Amino acid sequence: MSIAATSTIVGSFSPTRSPTGRLRPRMALRSSGISVTPILADLQKNCATPLPVLRHVADAMAADMRAGLAVEGGSDLKMILSYVNSLPTGNEKGLFYALDLGGTNFRVLRVQLGGKEERVIDTEFEQVSIPEELMFGTSEELFDFIASRLARFVEKEGGRFCLPHGRKREIGFTFSFPVKQTSIDSGILIKWTKGFAVSGTAGKDVVACLNEAMERQELNMRVSALVNDTVGTLAGARYWDDDAMVAVILGTGTNACYVERMDAIPKLPDQTLNSRRTIINTEWGAFSNGLPLTEFDRDMDAASINPGEQIFEKTISGMYLGEIVRRILYKMAKADDLFGDAIPEKFSKPFILRTPDLCAMQQDSSDDLEAVGLILNNTIGVASNLNARKVVLEVCDTIVKRGGRLAGAGIVGILQKMEEDSKGVVFGKRTVVAMDGGLYEHYPQYRSYLQDAVTELLGSEISKNVIIEHSKDGSGIGAALLAASNSKYGH
Repeated sequence: MSIAATSTIVGSFSPTRSPTGRLRPRMALRSSGISVTPILADLQKNCATPLPVLRHVADAMAADMRAGLAVEGGSDLKMILSYVNSLPTGNEKGLFYALDLGGTNFRVLRVQLGGKEERVIDTEFEQVSIPEELMFGTSEELFDFIASRLARFVEKEGGRFCLPHGRKREIGFTFSFPVKQTSIDSGILIKWTKGFAVSGTAGKDVVACLNEAMERQELNMRVSALVNDTVGTLAGARYWDDDAMVAVILGTGTNACYVERMDAIPKLPDQTLNSRRTIINTEWGAFSNGLPLTEFDRDMDAASINPGEQIFEKTISGMYLGEIVRRILYKMAKADDLFGDAIPEKFSKPFILRTPDLCAMQQDSSDDLEAVGLILNNTIGVASNLNARKVVLEVCDTIVKRGGRLAGAGIVGILQKMEEDSKGVVFGKRTVVAMDGGLYEHYPQYRSYLQDAVTELLGSEISKNVIIEHSKDGSGIGAALLAASNSKYGH
């Protein structure tokens, strides 16, 4: 999933490393000389994620998963059936498309598959930014825009891409919002998340919305598979690695899915399905049990378009980390004169400080933190001295550390649930967690904190069997592979 929260990062990265080679944030080296205000002290106390807090989050995640599988509405986690009961085998051949809609950008992709011998012969993709007004417009306006850019992409087909004669183009549709899946190629939108508030879509089949828009564009294409971005990522990872059992997206928003046994899903209406396993889309962004929250989280939530919802997502995902930091710095500026007397008007604008800005500041290794000063001046219009810049970095690190460690605890919660049901099979062998999303890919401190939390919770021996692998663009390739797996033409 390509996202605004992970646009180009400026500045050089020169991290320090521990004797074991692990990334070690420079914050601790700069702490001396910082004037620690009561606001910062309270923040660090309220955001702390010691091992007991992480254990509680992991245990609560596993418990909520069970409750969500037992009955519809049994917990905050929707635990949605994906209807993906067979993953790609490698035998898939032909030309297939994917549309990946999951944030402030969407991607269109084509892939030529050559079966077991040649696998992925070639791929091409384009990334398109969604105009902000369409995020608050009508369903027809949004899907017409998407279909028009898809049609333009199809027109450029050529080279090593070849559609067999007599076939209709088939596409896998990655739609990364909560959907009540009704089959492999249909699903009803439950609600928009990630800042979208499109009217006229909730309660409708999103595949029908796309099909109607493609017809209006006279684009002759069939949706063969509707998948969530996590499901697509897991399918893409399994194409290359049979040990992939979990997929997590950490980008603008966040979600996770995993391979589940059919007999572990009490709410399943028909236990006679021709499969022993399926993929469950957890919609873990809605998780909220036992999270260490602050006044800034609560204020941001209250001002959001979905107050009281998606609390885990608002704590760990790329859309929100920058805004939490902005709210903290704004209070410091007013209460502690962190940036002097003058407070620019644009400092009060929500979401003007973005997660890529935090990341760029945390990569500044210069003695005077020049890049930090430039970013503060350019984004929120404040001048800063060295002490203020150090405080800013402490705030960034506090929020990013909490986010990364909570994400790690969530992953362990999923693995715990799988381990308990499999009676010791998961932790006793190599298990791959496929990760996608720009936040995970581009933010080294976040990534390090996530891995640290997983290691602390599982212990050094068991954690060696849990392989967290970056699966770049996995959801797009995975959607095309699932379109191939579910092609009406077979193989």
